[in-house]
Amino acid sequence: MELMYATLLLHTAGKEINEENLKKVLEAAGAKADEGKIKAVIAALEGKNIDEIIEKAAVMPVAAAPAEKQEEKKEEEKKEEDVEKKAEEAAAGLAALFG
Repeated sequence: MELMYATLLLHTAGKEINEENLKKVLEAAGAKADEGKIKAVIAALEGKNIDEIIEKAAVMPVAAAPAEKQEEKKEEEKKEEDVEKKAEEAAAGLAALFG
């Protein structure tokens, strides 16, 4: 994760994203600079437009979470209704015994 932050920091500052600069940013932040991971990030970003990547990430749909919460809420309401219905039935049964 630190590598992504360092990459974004260099990009925002208008600096070249290379092994040396990434290593400097990580060391300045007190993070461990893993040579292999740095090389992998540089290779993955080769030929990519970071601004386009950021733009695509910003418009990714995140609607799944609210839909799941609505389903959970419906399930909870149904469970509450079931409990209330059972309580009413039990009360009716008791009333029949003593009524």
